[in-house]
Amino acid sequence: MNDTNPMEWTMKDDIYWMRKVIRLAEKGRGRTSPNPMVGAILVKDGIPVGEGYHAKAGEPHAEIIALQKAGDKARGATLYINLEPCSHYGKTPPCAPALIEAGVKKVVVGMEDPNPLVKGRGLEMLRNNGIHVEVGVFKQACLELNEAFSKYIQSGKPFVTLKIAATLDGKIATKQGESKWITGESSRRFVHRLRNSADAIIIGIGTILRDDPLLTARMKGGRDPYRIVLDSRLRILEGAKVIHQKPEKTIIATTESAPKEKREALEKKGVQVMTLEAQQGRVNLRSLLSRLGEMEMTSLLVEGGSEINGSFLNEGLIDKLFLFLSPKVLGGQALEMFGGKGVETLEKALLLNRLKMRRVGEDILIEGYPKKVCSQGS
Repeated sequence: MNDTNPMEWTMKDDIYWMRKVIRLAEKGRGRTSPNPMVGAILVKDGIPVGEGYHAKAGEPHAEIIALQKAGDKARGATLYINLEPCSHYGKTPPCAPALIEAGVKKVVVGMEDPNPLVKGRGLEMLRNNGIHVEVGVFKQACLELNEAFSKYIQSGKPFVTLKIAATLDGKIATKQGESKWITGESSRRFVHRLRNSADAIIIGIGTILRDDPLLTARMKGGRDPYRIVLDSRLRILEGAKVIHQKPEKTIIATTESAPKEKREALEKKGVQVMTLEAQQGRVNLRSLLSRLGEMEMTSLLVEGGSEINGSFLNEGLIDKLFLFLSPKVLGGQALEMFGGKGVETLEKALLLNRLKMRRVGEDILIEGYPKKVCSQGS
């Protein structure tokens, strides 16, 4: 220990606590929207004296909970937190003044608040009151933790994750449309965790008519997202599961060409029918994302079929991709992952960066971000 560079040891120490902070913040996944996930730990003489995480929008922030648990022990302590403490009033009071009043000596921050209106102001307030501040510790992990919040707060639109389950030869269903189950049970459990963390799932009317899915997060303590059905002509059957089970969590996105009588009948069942402008006879996806952003939805999971996947690809609306590859081969005229016109040259191909690959049961999961997302630091 005596041979260790003090600065190097301090950085290792900071990363150690920041890892714990991120695990704390993760406890709020799927429940804090439109707020970010935040964890906070107060450490004094190498010992944690108070910790907390933001559990739900409108409830106390992580650092406030940590201060309450620490009490007088917060004086002279170091706060580890993955996101810059706020300095403005929202649904709850600002946190930076509370840290100053409690006598916190140092604050180690994973990333600045991405909100252009407040970015850096909380840090400046802390520094102006004699608190030592370090920013950027374990930054990439902190950025990925709140990638949906970052996009939403800067653009007003939700973060779009596309999930695909396919065979090794890129097929998502047989030529007769059979797709249950291409991937294994472990992958399906993973997808339910994705649903639990998303504000909404987007699916096409073709999948609804063929499979009649419920689209819930079937896991212990799971939270069911909104189900958004893209149905430009309101072909959905009134007996569909997404209408009869939790209709208040169902949004059907349609166009002016949909029958008025069908729209009214669905609304009487408690379903929200969202009429949007059409693009080549289909729901305009950019208009849809804007409307969902206005509803304070920060994250969307697309579980569409070939045509829906192709539409999001062609419009450049994919922010993140989860591709589950099963050790199966269908061949022939089985359904491809992406429909639509596709690209004409390799130069226009979607390039994925920050790729991760892992085994999920018998399947392989490939996770990546389109280049445009990486360049924005999300």
